[in-house]
Amino acid sequence: MNNKTILKITNLQKYYGDVHAVEDVSIDIKQGEIFGFLGPNGAGKTTTIAMILGLIYPTHGQIEVCGQTVSPLQSKALINVGALVGASPAIIPYLSVKDNLKLIARIHPEIKEIRIQEVINMVKLSDASNRKASKLSTGMKQRLGIAMALLHHPRLLILDEPTNGMDPVGMREMRILLKKLADDGVTIFLSSHLLHEVEQVCDRVAFLNKGHIIAQGDVTTLINNKQGKDLSDQNALNIEHNSDLESVFFELTQVA
Repeated sequence: MNNKTILKITNLQKYYGDVHAVEDVSIDIKQGEIFGFLGPNGAGKTTTIAMILGLIYPTHGQIEVCGQTVSPLQSKALINVGALVGASPAIIPYLSVKDNLKLIARIHPEIKEIRIQEVINMVKLSDASNRKASKLSTGMKQRLGIAMALLHHPRLLILDEPTNGMDPVGMREMRILLKKLADDGVTIFLSSHLLHEVEQVCDRVAFLNKGHIIAQGDVTTLINNKQGKDLSDQNALNIEHNSDLESVFFELTQVA
């Protein structure tokens, strides 16, 4: 990981009338970092990700990817982004794994045939490359979605519940893949409810609750309750004797 900023979010807000879905979110993520974006349902995570991807307008604030501003009317920055977002990846069920990737590759003429096979191997779908997507398990569909997101060599990879439907072997393989990608300079923005997985793979995390970032910092620092947490004064919480990220999550979000 180096000091080059890949994703910079500054004072991001999104209001729907009187509802403040996202309130003053600021994050700075460096190249090669695996950053966890955590919070309970309804915290504003999905809305934030949608703004990062230029799918909805922010009410206020700015998003930059690789130094370029992102907005629904300015999507040039998104050339550098690969994403897997939502309950299931957008795949064509009657096409094979390989043909789904070939279809995506048509959008990016610079992608060569060798890259298609490379991402298939990366996500461990070699034995299923000619199988129709409709015949894949939920976990294998997630693998295909990740392969699609990686196809064009993104500098920023945004993943929302990437291990959905995966067994323990698949989860472990995904941890290994994400760490390898980070070592190769890919920046990863990871949203997940599987806190044990996040703890094992992420360098830093941010906790979002009711639209606000209530804490962010190094995973080990937060767990060990050392100084260095990025907490605003009004949300300063006394985190004591936490042994894992799940304990931190429950205390910060005050979920019983």
